[in-house]
Amino acid sequence: MENYKLFDAEYKFVSIVWEKEPVNSTELVRLSLERLGWKKSTTYTVLRKLCERGILDNTDTVVTSRIKKEEVQKYESQSLIEKNFEGSLPQFLTAFLDRKKLTAKEAEELKRIIEEAMQ
Repeated sequence: MENYKLFDAEYKFVSIVWEKEPVNSTELVRLSLERLGWKKSTTYTVLRKLCERGILDNTDTVVTSRIKKEEVQKYESQSLIEKNFEGSLPQFLTAFLDRKKLTAKEAEELKRIIEEAMQ
């Protein structure tokens, strides 16, 4: 699996791109200041690094993502399970659901997801 590891600040930054893409880099600087409190230099440094890693693209001052949000979420959740639960989805669910009551709708949705994964 590709390495889509994003640090918290990077994830917040890329989330802006996902929300607004294609976004002009000048607008991205404005949004980064507004939402993240970043200076122009910080925005361009992070943008350059994420472009170098193949996560974003900045062509003719238009920034787009090269990976989908769902791909990053999949990578992050699989990494979490591998790192903290020895790769065991049941251990993860047990820890996650401890002291949490599911609604009937949530339980049905989880059941459907599990059944689809078995096929």
